Amino acid sequence: MRKDKAIVVFSGGQDSTTCLFWAKNNFKEVVAVSFDYNQKHIAELECARNIAAELGVEHHILDMKLLAQLAPNALTRPDMEIRQGGEGAPPNTFVDGRNMLFLTFAAVLAKQLDAPHIITGVCETDFSGYPDCRDIFIKSLNVTLNLAMDYQFVIHTPIMWIDKAETWKLADELGALDFIREKTLTCYNGIIGDGCGECPACVLRKRGLDSYLKSKNIL
Repeated sequence: MRKDKAIVVFSGGQDSTTCLFWAKNNFKEVVAVSFDYNQKHIAELECARNIAAELGVEHHILDMKLLAQLAPNALTRPDMEIRQGGEGAPPNTFVDGRNMLFLTFAAVLAKQLDAPHIITGVCETDFSGYPDCRDIFIKSLNVTLNLAMDYQFVIHTPIMWIDKAETWKLADELGALDFIREKTLTCYNGIIGDGCGECPACVLRKRGLDSYLKSKNIL
């Protein structure tokens, strides 16, 4: 049963595009919102814009460049190499406050559009130790947003408890596996599709895809 209006926090990557297809399958009207936070690869926003246009989804891009000034990280600083975290710390691709701010601004936009449902592709199963990908954070922020704006938001996390192989399975069930494989941008080096094959994001993506295809006896 389709419900009413939803807004998807949308980067143009594998996870958020899977969530976009999921939202289109579950809600009557879907809007996507992306964020310009001075990420190194402007191709990310171009990719998001192109996907939204191809799927006929209303798309907004919000300016969040201040975030790059407040929280220097390997996604916004060309002079920083991507490094894995040590002793339980997240990698330097973690941007302090990013998901909190993105979801907050998405909620402000959602209220103006009368869209009570917010969808985000955060995941606690296949994640890099980012604290703002945890289910407890999402539930906490959901309560805070409802109280702050006196509006009954519901934040949906369709891939919170599934790994990358299962995310590819969901994409396949939504009839979007090839679309997501060929047209999304997950790569930290800004290469669309299967990416560079070497950065942490590409390695995780390929491992999940290989696992899923193997389970289907395709690989």
